[in-house]
Amino acid sequence: MPIKLPSNLPAYSVLNAEGVMVLADDAADRQDIRPLRIALLNLMPKKIATENQFARLIGATPLQIELSLIRMSEHQTKNTAADHMETFYRPFSEVAASGEKFDGLIITGAPIEHLDFTDVTYWSELQQVFDWTQTHVHSTFGVCWGGMAMINHFHGVPKHLLDTKMFGCFRHTVTDPASPYLRGFSDDCVMPVSRWTEMRQADVDAANGLRTLITSPHAGPALVEDPAHRALYVFNHFEYDTDTLKQEYDRDVAQGTPINVPVNYYPDDDPLRAPQNRWRSHAHLLYGNWINQIYQTTEYDLNAIGR
Repeated sequence: MPIKLPSNLPAYSVLNAEGVMVLADDAADRQDIRPLRIALLNLMPKKIATENQFARLIGATPLQIELSLIRMSEHQTKNTAADHMETFYRPFSEVAASGEKFDGLIITGAPIEHLDFTDVTYWSELQQVFDWTQTHVHSTFGVCWGGMAMINHFHGVPKHLLDTKMFGCFRHTVTDPASPYLRGFSDDCVMPVSRWTEMRQADVDAANGLRTLITSPHAGPALVEDPAHRALYVFNHFEYDTDTLKQEYDRDVAQGTPINVPVNYYPDDDPLRAPQNRWRSHAHLLYGNWINQIYQTTEYDLNAIGR
C-alpha cells in the first residue's frame, strides 16, 4: 500500500520516480480503509529534503500512510520558501486546537544542539508538544536533537557537548535483538552520525524505564525505547540520503569551517570518491518495524488514542 501525499508536494514526484508507491488525496479517498495518520514535526532548515527522507522510509511499508506536516507556531524558517510552508504545513497551535489525534509522530533534529534546551526560542511550545503526545499520539519517534530534547523533558537526561564533531558512519551493536523494533536487524549496523553533542549510557541507565536497543562504543547510545511514554529516541540519522554527509562536509570546507573528513563514509576516506550508503536497508527495517508496531497496537477509533 502507498503513502498518501498531496500531488503537488515535492516528495510526491521524487518518491514516485524512485518507485515508492504514492497515492494522491482523491485516489486515497476511494479506498475503504483507515490509513495510519503519521505527523512530521519538521525542525530542520531544509524542510523539503527532510520531508523526502522520512516520507521515503515510512512510505515503504504495505500500509496506507497519511502524512501531515507540522511546524512550530511562531518560528519562521529562513531556508524554505514561504509559499511551501503556507501550502503544506500547519502550526502546532492549530493542530492542538483542533483536537485531532495521530497514530504516530516524528520529531526531527535541529541544528541548535550547541544551545541549552531552555535557550531555544520555541522550547516552551516544544514542551507542550511533548506533553500533547501523551494524549493525542499513539507512538512518537524523536530523531537526533528531537530525541535528545524529548528524553530530557521526560527523564532529565542531559546532553553533553563534544570537543570535536562526531561525524561519519559508525558501527553500532544491537543490544536487544528480541525488540520488535529490530526485527530483521543484523547483530551490528552502520549509522550516519553528525552532531556536536552526545548522550551518555550512564545517564540513560540512571533514568527509570528506558531500554537501550542500539549502541556504539564510539558514538554512545543510538536508539532508546521509552515504553512509559510510547516513544523511541534515535540520536543518529538513519534517514540520511547517500550524499547528506557529503553536503555537510562540502559546505563546511567551502565556508572555511574546520571539519574532519566523515569517517568510514568515503571509500578509503577519500572525499574525492563517491560515498557509499551502508545503512539504507537497516533504515527501512527500523521505520518499517515502527510502522508495523503502530499498526498492531493503535486504536482503530482515532478518538480512543490517549485515553
